[in-house]
Amino acid sequence: MTSKKNKYIGVCKVGEKGQIVIPKEARDMFEINPGDSVVVLCDRKKGMAVVKADVFDTVTESIFKK
Repeated sequence: MTSKKNKYIGVCKVGEKGQIVIPKEARDMFEINPGDSVVVLCDRKKGMAVVKADVFDTVTESIFKK
């Protein structure tokens, strides 16, 4: 079930292999399920973002639609 909250803050620990676990509340909010892909966007000054990969499907479709 998707979270009814619009915002969430969580803490992740980085494991020995550089892996993190996305907190359940965040996975529920963005409907991230086992097997889904996420994209990591990084900017040294602005920080890091993790985005569900299917968000880019919509962007790609709009670019190649014409």
